[in-house]
Amino acid sequence: MDMFSAIAEPTRRNIIEMLAAHGQLSASDIYHKFQVSPPAISQHLKVLREAKLVQVEKKAQQRIYQINPHAMNEIEEWIRKMTKTWNERFDALDKLLKIEKRKLTKGGIK
Repeated sequence: MDMFSAIAEPTRRNIIEMLAAHGQLSASDIYHKFQVSPPAISQHLKVLREAKLVQVEKKAQQRIYQINPHAMNEIEEWIRKMTKTWNERFDALDKLLKIEKRKLTKGGIK
């Protein structure tokens, strides 16, 4: 699953937000924050791992999760690119609308 499909699901976004707020959390800490079964959260964590959005480290009996900053940078870069593209389109539309408005004003229509 790609990163964008992985974060399309609200529970997985919540997990990412929790990790962003806390830095690192054990799998059991994550399970306890939700009212669904640990196996369901485990599946969400698996998707996030496979999409490379989170990293996991084994410490004794625990699995410690944290955000993969490289994946977050990739998402952020994509968002910046899309924002730039749409801003350019809106700027072009603004110019066109100003030109059309001037034409109407000069033609006596207000």
